[in-house]
Amino acid sequence: MSDSVLCVVNQAVATITLNRPAARNALTTEAKESLLAAVRRCADDAQVRAVIVTGAGQAFCAGQDLREHADQLSSRGLGDTVRQHYNPIITGIMSMPKPVIAALNGVAAGAGASLAFACDFRIAARSASLLMAFARVGLSADSGASWTLPRLVGRARAAELLMLADPVSADRALAMGLVSSVVPDDELQAAAAELAGRLAAGPTAAYGAIKRALAFGATHDLADSLEEEARLQERLGRTADHRAATEAFLRKQQPVFEGH
Repeated sequence: MSDSVLCVVNQAVATITLNRPAARNALTTEAKESLLAAVRRCADDAQVRAVIVTGAGQAFCAGQDLREHADQLSSRGLGDTVRQHYNPIITGIMSMPKPVIAALNGVAAGAGASLAFACDFRIAARSASLLMAFARVGLSADSGASWTLPRLVGRARAAELLMLADPVSADRALAMGLVSSVVPDDELQAAAAELAGRLAAGPTAAYGAIKRALAFGATHDLADSLEEEARLQERLGRTADHRAATEAFLRKQQPVFEGH
């Protein structure tokens, strides 16, 4: 993609790496544009069946690059980059019809934490931490945090995290439900690769439908959600994966999923 964002595909797993380690992978305009391009590439590439998002160096992502932001503050408002960059990145990850794993190798702050919350799984290194840093610089939440955070931890805890803006250790994040698992620092990449490989070998068409059903159910009533489930099941019932899995079950064999 660029020097600031790397995207490598290996055996159906794409790894997107934020690559500005000296700046704790803070997001400049160029980095945000490259990240969005990487997300769209992974979503469109039929060979990619699972995605890992991680950071180079000691941080996952420190959020908005405040040095660049300070230079642009008088000439452009924050709404521009939120609408042009952050919103499409979050939408791209959450609507991607394949599973996305955030491998948190260090601090995830502000939009960096929001980026992790948009992913389907979050594996944290023991030394990693999360920080909803927006209020520290006089800002509200962006990058979907007002939507994802209450759904992960509830409204009261979300308000606490956003307003007090205190750092959350990996172990506390696990207890709160902010991350899926915590592993020793030197095992993070292997743990993320193992989970991504398992997901890539699984029923990826079903995973995409599960993501869609969860997002739909979050904003619709029961009757509409039941109908959406019926539509999704009708479509999946016609897939080769479902037929193969059903036949494998009857033969007491392990199914092989092709993703369609």
